[in-house]
Amino acid sequence: MAHDEMSRRENRQLAVASATMGPWRTAAGVGAVVGATALGIDAITGHWSLSILAGPAGWGLFFFFLVGTLGGQLRRDTGDRRLRRWADAHPWQAALPAAGGLLLLNTLAQLFLGDAGVFAAFFESLIPAGILLAIAGVVGSVKQARSRG
Repeated sequence: MAHDEMSRRENRQLAVASATMGPWRTAAGVGAVVGATALGIDAITGHWSLSILAGPAGWGLFFFFLVGTLGGQLRRDTGDRRLRRWADAHPWQAALPAAGGLLLLNTLAQLFLGDAGVFAAFFESLIPAGILLAIAGVVGSVKQARSRG
């Protein structure tokens, strides 16, 4: 079925399904290590405040989604071939669920662990989500171009 023949709902479902192909256990380990390192650096350098957990949580979430998304795009050994072909043909759509998840979870982390308000937490989370989307989209596009050539 061609991309034009599918509904928006079917495309969203394929994007979410393709996001599950990543190495999420490894990504959780990387995110935990990065978050713990950032927390240790904040504690050692004396950046003590009520929001000491917000920054490290944001770093941990960013690297969790980055490793999971890029790992899913670059792996060849797992998953349904049809789903992988769809994700390879639509790299930007395949990266959207991870960027949306990062946006949501980082907003909640900044809101509840930090001292930012709702709008500040949301706008503060747009930057890492945009960076994740850009990195994953570019990597997927380069992979798509290399496989065609």
